[in-house]
Amino acid sequence: MFSYNRVSLIGYQTQPVSLRQTPGGTSVTDLNLVVPHSFRPENGETVEGKSFHTITLWGAMADIAGRYVRAGGQLFISGRLQTDSWEDEKTNEKKSKTKIVALDMIILDPKDGLVAPLEHGSLLSGMLNRAEVIGNVTKDPEMRTTTSGQQVLTLGVATNEKWKDKASGTDRERAEFHSVVVWGPLSQEIAKSVKKGNRVYVSGRVQTRSWETKEGQKRTTTEIIADTVTLLGTRHPLADGAIQADATPARVQAAKEKAVAPSIDVPEIAYASEIKVEDLPF
Repeated sequence: MFSYNRVSLIGYQTQPVSLRQTPGGTSVTDLNLVVPHSFRPENGETVEGKSFHTITLWGAMADIAGRYVRAGGQLFISGRLQTDSWEDEKTNEKKSKTKIVALDMIILDPKDGLVAPLEHGSLLSGMLNRAEVIGNVTKDPEMRTTTSGQQVLTLGVATNEKWKDKASGTDRERAEFHSVVVWGPLSQEIAKSVKKGNRVYVSGRVQTRSWETKEGQKRTTTEIIADTVTLLGTRHPLADGAIQADATPARVQAAKEKAVAPSIDVPEIAYASEIKVEDLPF
């Protein structure tokens, strides 16, 4: 059973790029992108903010970032969510951090530099923060009500990644566990229909939030704030009418020949392009 784990961001690098080398000589660097965003919750008021994301680049992509990416530069990043866990050597406390491992990077800065900011509230000034996962629900959804009376649901979704280890040549597999948060009417639908073990598609934005425990320890968690959740593996009545499971190609062709189409005079159209290849600027 294959799964899907992708994140796409458009944001700005917040600091100079620091390139480092692994013992084996592979280049690696961590970018820190700030992504401004605005959204409109159920109360109708526009909320503006920004999110910060750690992106790890390896190999040639890291080398390119080290040479050309500068603080304040605008980037498109596509990659996968990955959570690293470890144990603190001093306190023996288990810790984890979620980052994005880059698969694609596009530098968006024009040659003559970024242009002046657009007017506040412009529809063209939005950035990109989109996460999509397809995986299995790890436990029954949990619904709770906030102090303000809003309903919010949390959903655990697991995805897996398979690859071949270059050093040993063996097949490797890694599981990722995503925390999904759903608000409003969609949360109620999920609570009624989604159970542990179901396969779902989730789409939303990535958000990392921080808080302090009662003991004063700082904690962070990365979540997908979902605006779309689709229960997979289910039939759909609108699709059922178009599916002919027992129809052979001959029967389908016969049905087409029997169909009577209205007589319409359609003028002949010459689909000739007015663009010549030699006129293209690239």
